[in-house]
Amino acid sequence: MPKRILLAEDEPNIVETLRFLLQRAGFDVLVCANGREALATVQSHPPDVLILDMMLPEISGLEILRQIRAHHSAAATPVLMLTAKGQRVDRERAEEAGADIFLTKPFANSELVAAVEQLAARQPG
Repeated sequence: MPKRILLAEDEPNIVETLRFLLQRAGFDVLVCANGREALATVQSHPPDVLILDMMLPEISGLEILRQIRAHHSAAATPVLMLTAKGQRVDRERAEEAGADIFLTKPFANSELVAAVEQLAARQPG
């Protein structure tokens, strides 16, 4: 059974690219375009890996990350924080909130797929 990736991203071109890359790599990809939907999905059906855009509509990726790390059923979900905000302070905030990997946009496709594969390998199943 393929590992489930939840992609929380509101930029259609990035969604299309990542969905294609991750499905080609053998993952099952679910997409949420806003933070509220992503948080509800993570809490009701924790994915094997969560890819979070830092700047999502409704609830930011950083706030989602803080909430899921505090939520017992999803607290161990590996998280890749993906953002156009590449300043050191942004990376530090993401790491403090519990991000496992931090990548900035634009990213190398192979780097992103390798990061997701690394995180997915941590999860049983």
